[in-house]
Amino acid sequence: MQQRLPSFRDTPIAFAHRGAKAHAPENTIEGFLLALKLGANGLETDAWITSDKVIVLDHDGVVRKWGRKTSIGDLRASQLPSHIPTLLEFYNRCGTNFDLSIDIKDVNAFQGVVDVSRESKFDLSRLWLCHHQLEVTLAARKNFTEIRMVDSSRLARIKEGVERRCAVLSESGVDALNMHVSDWTGGLTTLVHKFDLHAFGWDIQQPHLLEDGLRMGLDGLFSDHVDRLVDAYTMYIGHPPQFADL
Repeated sequence: MQQRLPSFRDTPIAFAHRGAKAHAPENTIEGFLLALKLGANGLETDAWITSDKVIVLDHDGVVRKWGRKTSIGDLRASQLPSHIPTLLEFYNRCGTNFDLSIDIKDVNAFQGVVDVSRESKFDLSRLWLCHHQLEVTLAARKNFTEIRMVDSSRLARIKEGVERRCAVLSESGVDALNMHVSDWTGGLTTLVHKFDLHAFGWDIQQPHLLEDGLRMGLDGLFSDHVDRLVDAYTMYIGHPPQFADL
């Protein structure tokens, strides 16, 4: 087995993307619970805020009813389908013993996500809030100092170069750079780590790509296939992901 490159974490985070998406309906309590049962030590989801200021978890942010699409932001929480959970329900049902990555889909949801997480006694150092616009991420970093901030991007979108982007992130106190698995190389993870940043990779579905991500020293891996993720993790790290929390 090829030696693992050094990473920022001895025990990377195995994020179940939208819950156990390959095994159960995405962003549902059923899927999140299954992901934990299968062995993930991290969950990933997407956050929106309703018209009555409730944080809910859904990817697309629209409700389809009678052939029409309505934005979640235009509806009250009570008007949403029952499969869309609130963040409070998520914590009540799933607990708090895991890392949580939330893709903030509505910038107005930042405050609510932090408030609900704090009220639910979630360890805020394990809460990773992601956004795809650098300026939004940098602004949120200034406003929310207790949580982890993640710059989600693609290599092709980083016009200034990865080294310059990492310098800006590090100087601003952002915690991680998250890119598609195809963007990462061992050299890039090493560069990111030199700036004291975590390196996260998403859309890692196939076993050989999961193994490559761990070998390259990624600190967080996002996959729909929790079983494959746990198997690769166990092989390369030497124990299942949830053992990292013991």
